[in-house]
Amino acid sequence: MKKEILLMGYKIRFLISTLSASALLWCVTASAETSTNAMQNAIKNGSTLFASTSLGSRGNSCMTCHRGGGRSEGILPNGKSIPSLIGAAATFPHYNKRAGQVITLDMQVNSCIKNALLGKQLPYNSKKMVALVSYLTSLSQGKKINIIR
Repeated sequence: MKKEILLMGYKIRFLISTLSASALLWCVTASAETSTNAMQNAIKNGSTLFASTSLGSRGNSCMTCHRGGGRSEGILPNGKSIPSLIGAAATFPHYNKRAGQVITLDMQVNSCIKNALLGKQLPYNSKKMVALVSYLTSLSQGKKINIIR
């Protein structure tokens, strides 16, 4: 069967058969499964990294302060309570008074690594940063975005 579609202002004509339609459906399904698996792996890797002491030099992990994987109220070394990280990613970017600038979630992660864990900041496009941000963002699944506060 011949079809014509308009794609980005261009008319595209193509011949579609049952075989090519099945192949197209398989490609779309495989792509969706691949992207889902990739996201699940990034979140899992981020969760593992969140619990790991490898990010710093103090022998601490992110969970030293952010208890329960960030799912429950945390506590700073000075005893001050901090809220859970559920929904936290939905508040970025935001203005950070101490930094005197608008910061992103990646910047906050690096601040924690540098200051709390005494570790080396991660490059923003590194696999570790992507994994941590994916994990933290997963804790905000379904939460309303609130960047103006």
